[in-house]
Amino acid sequence: MASAKYIFVTGGVTSSLGKGIIAASLGNLLQARGYRVTIQKFDPYINIDPGTLNPYEHGECYVTEDGAETDLDLGHYERFLNIQTSQANNVTTGRIYNNVITKERRGDYLGKTVQVIPHITDEIKHNVYRLGETGNYDIVITEIGGCVGDIESLPFIEAVRQAKFEVGESNCIVVHLTLVPYLKAAKELKTKPTQHSVKQLLEAGIQPDILVCRAEKSIPNDIRKKLALFCNVQLNSVIEALDAETIYDVPLHMRKEKLDERVLTKLRLPHKEQPNIDDWREFLGRLKNPTNEVTIGLVGKYVELPDAYKSIAEAFIHAGAHLECKVNIQWISSETINAKSARRSLSDLDGVLVAPGFGERGIEGKIETIKYVRENNIPFFGICLGMQCAVVEFARNVLNLEGAASTELNKETQHPVIDLMEDQKSIEDYGGTMRLGAYDCKLAKGSKAYSAYGKAKIQERHRHRYEFNNNYLKDFENAGMKAVGLNPDSGLVEIVEIPEHPYFVGTQFHPELKSTVMNPHPIFVSFISAVVKNQRK
Repeated sequence: MASAKYIFVTGGVTSSLGKGIIAASLGNLLQARGYRVTIQKFDPYINIDPGTLNPYEHGECYVTEDGAETDLDLGHYERFLNIQTSQANNVTTGRIYNNVITKERRGDYLGKTVQVIPHITDEIKHNVYRLGETGNYDIVITEIGGCVGDIESLPFIEAVRQAKFEVGESNCIVVHLTLVPYLKAAKELKTKPTQHSVKQLLEAGIQPDILVCRAEKSIPNDIRKKLALFCNVQLNSVIEALDAETIYDVPLHMRKEKLDERVLTKLRLPHKEQPNIDDWREFLGRLKNPTNEVTIGLVGKYVELPDAYKSIAEAFIHAGAHLECKVNIQWISSETINAKSARRSLSDLDGVLVAPGFGERGIEGKIETIKYVRENNIPFFGICLGMQCAVVEFARNVLNLEGAASTELNKETQHPVIDLMEDQKSIEDYGGTMRLGAYDCKLAKGSKAYSAYGKAKIQERHRHRYEFNNNYLKDFENAGMKAVGLNPDSGLVEIVEIPEHPYFVGTQFHPELKSTVMNPHPIFVSFISAVVKNQRK
């Protein structure tokens, strides 16, 4: 076993308490002390990955540099730690069972009866240790999805118990996130849900080392003592996690509660040096004290669940803080936009982003949106399907190609300006079969994209099947829409611009996936900067 230390973050009482934010905040603080940290997420659902899940089911699908379709918590990990994650950082029950069944069919188990213990739990542990054994990390944080007590989480909890037994108490700890609700009628914080949650962990053979308690109101010392006594943890290991103004406040809250010190003490690691979080404080200072304010319309079809566009919303926060500008997002369902309603919905906005997505629903609304902002000089930014809709709109209304469309939505169109790549046309499975992960892009000098990046060659992450049809490229460029970013190997169009417009940029890739607190994405920065400039005219 390599010398990496392991931290498991479990959750109880209810889902959506913020295990991902707590894990990312702890990782941020440990990293700020000089430790090499990575975080992984274990999800208990049976899908191989979230790639085929409806965003209403699970929020956005986050794509890593190596093309893995993963849980949105990996986005938090990258944004907070400014690191790149990979396929190894997100594992589902489906992947675990798939791996075990593949091994069984191959004869790896030598005729043994394949069981949850030891085979499933061994596969889970293998994925826990995998990152620690690379020698690249001092600490590996593993977030266990779902709640303690969920039937689908049991193999993961058992694997945590075994891992703690195998690597030893000083090399592995469990941080349990729980809820301490406040009952208004009784005017009391109640500890019973936490006690029951810890009891379920104990029944599974795991004693949590640290409790992180979500609460609406500050937890007084007598309640902390009660939690410590009944949950069998030290008093200074009962950590308060109050609701925060922004998720980016959480690392500072956890620092104030000394979560990082408690973790390092239990892992027997030095912690005399204070964490260097000055840059983080500066970011928060700019975020909370803006000098400008803009309103951006985010037009998509999943707007009822903002988590479906989580990375885009966070990228706006990063870019806004960088420019000391508050970015207000107005969530607009593309299904509500038509030729008559476009002016009413869009005229008061400072800029518009047309969001990515799949499928036919809401497409015409996106196209009407783009027509309105193009004709009325409102700064526009389109991502993936948003860029493809911009191409379709331009083909219909500038090139006068009647019925122009993407073949994703109309296979019989006479003008397939967006079409499948040849090597995609025979694919029947949906999972993991798109153009995924990082691809090179060469930028045209003098373009807005080149000005934003400040260099000619970039690399960005993709998640799509359909591409700009290069048979129409000359017609588009002659009419004023330029292909300013091309893949140097395939010649596929990556970025389109209308140079005469105040700001009209569409990207085939997903720039939001690479935006972090310390490195806001250049395209988002250039878009907000153009919005502010246009606002002042």
